[in-house]
Amino acid sequence: MLLFYIRHGDPIYNPDSLTPLGHKQAEAVAKRLALFGVDRIYSSTSTRAVQTAQPICDLLKKEAELLDFCHENYAWKDFSVTDKNGKTTWPQNNDEFRQLFASDEIRKLGNQWYEHPAFKDHNFKSGSKRIHDEADKLLYSWGYEYISEEGRFKVIKSNNDRIALFAHAGFGSIFLSYLLNIPYPQFSIHFSMCHSGMTVLEFKEKNGYTIPKVLIYSGDSHLYREGLPLNYNNRLRF
Repeated sequence: MLLFYIRHGDPIYNPDSLTPLGHKQAEAVAKRLALFGVDRIYSSTSTRAVQTAQPICDLLKKEAELLDFCHENYAWKDFSVTDKNGKTTWPQNNDEFRQLFASDEIRKLGNQWYEHPAFKDHNFKSGSKRIHDEADKLLYSWGYEYISEEGRFKVIKSNNDRIALFAHAGFGSIFLSYLLNIPYPQFSIHFSMCHSGMTVLEFKEKNGYTIPKVLIYSGDSHLYREGLPLNYNNRLRF
């Protein structure tokens, strides 16, 4: 199985939608996906994710299946933090939390990172469990059962589908870190996604098990192909 995880295009957060550029990015990534096709399309229930998924749905004459647990509002509620100046953001963007996430004491806790005393007043544990439980159900529907103590998936039903999931960067850090068995603190401070960035995970099956492998992370070749601005989240050009 190939899983294409695509972040929504350039957004307007209020009201939830895409900018004109975001719509062009969505059309560009649709052309990229349509080259070899996808069998199933999923989307967060947020408008900006649905609008990003729509062009590939139109090209392939398919309907997107909506996954409410992927909506970023839920992850934001559980994971966002507020600094002393009243600024609320993701923990990896907060200086204090970013330094703590990078520390050896957090690394030693591994996948139980949320048990650190510094996080006792936050919803990191319950938020992680919610997403992990829903991810387990989704992956099981695709034929994979997560064996947490082994850090791999048991193949319940062989799957050669190409699956696209349109969602978010903040939610994606939690979701993908779980699939890849990389603790969220380390994943979130070292990896980021651009608007309409496409991440590809291969679930190569061997001896009844699979360990997801990243083939591309937040690829933007579709933007280059269509002559769209290569400005990383409207901030940095490279």
